[in-house]
Amino acid sequence: MYSTYIEKLINQNKMPAAVLLIQKDGEMKFLKSYGSFKDNNNKDINVFTDTLFDLASLTKVIATLPSILLLHEEKELSIDDKVEKYIENFQYSNVRIRHLLQHTSGLPADLPYKNRNDQRDVISDIIQTKLIHDPGSKVNYSDVGMILLGRIIEKISGMGLDRFTQKYLFDPWKMKNTQYRPSPDKLNQIAATEMFEGEYIHGEVHDEKAYQLGGVCGSAGLFSTAKDVSAFANYWLYPESQSVLSKETMRLAVENIVGNRGLGFEVLNDTEKELTCGKRWSRGSFGHTGFTGTSVWIDPIEKLSVVLLTNIVHFGRDHQMRKFRKELHTMIYREFVKK
Repeated sequence: MYSTYIEKLINQNKMPAAVLLIQKDGEMKFLKSYGSFKDNNNKDINVFTDTLFDLASLTKVIATLPSILLLHEEKELSIDDKVEKYIENFQYSNVRIRHLLQHTSGLPADLPYKNRNDQRDVISDIIQTKLIHDPGSKVNYSDVGMILLGRIIEKISGMGLDRFTQKYLFDPWKMKNTQYRPSPDKLNQIAATEMFEGEYIHGEVHDEKAYQLGGVCGSAGLFSTAKDVSAFANYWLYPESQSVLSKETMRLAVENIVGNRGLGFEVLNDTEKELTCGKRWSRGSFGHTGFTGTSVWIDPIEKLSVVLLTNIVHFGRDHQMRKFRKELHTMIYREFVKK
């Protein structure tokens, strides 16, 4: 039923392309690709199970969160450190790394919009941004806080975020197809995203701020495959299967909850507020979504993970992806958990 649902969306031109991967009890139960996209020669390119997608905000939990947790575990920083310790001229002494991870810093969701080709000093603009509420008082999902975390990782490590994550996360996790700034020779393996000024954004990051930062930042920029994202999800279900982070450190991310936010991840805590995994998933399930149409959801009780990669912005930003995600994840849960 869930696979037919995606096929229906593709056939109705409500979604251009997708790859769905479902794992249960540590085993892959379903993997399928759907649809196609147009390249800038107006050629239809079919999507396969190993197609690379722009992960958008999945970058926050696949790159930035584990990097910060690793530095915390190695005592290179503490998640309770003040941001001003690492970001020169940051003006709010009561904002801590923990606040940035939980999206409770008081920083706004975004910077004022600028065309992706406009010149912009993103970090300077963030430093000058005013808080919209007191740190720790409430959740307000923020790209800009995650961009600061990316800069903190670079400051401490002395490495670009792309090199740091490749060396300390993706290589040891054997996520061979996860990368910032994919090579141009992989273009036909990468799903194009939105049309901009008469051409599709293809092989370059869709997010404007990430693009203005050279394609590498803590908020967006990663490209990956469903198999790699599913491997990442499996590490959170079975932390003993990897050696990058300890089980205790990984637990920090899903136990430090404010509202429906842990550290980085959305966490299904207040079941009165429906998240994009739908209604049936276990309390304590966690995941994240991306603006381009990507998502990963993990149920630690039922040992279930679902990776859905799409490029829904290929048709523009007027879509119903939030509704589609809820319906799809509810169907999958009914099928695999029988509740």
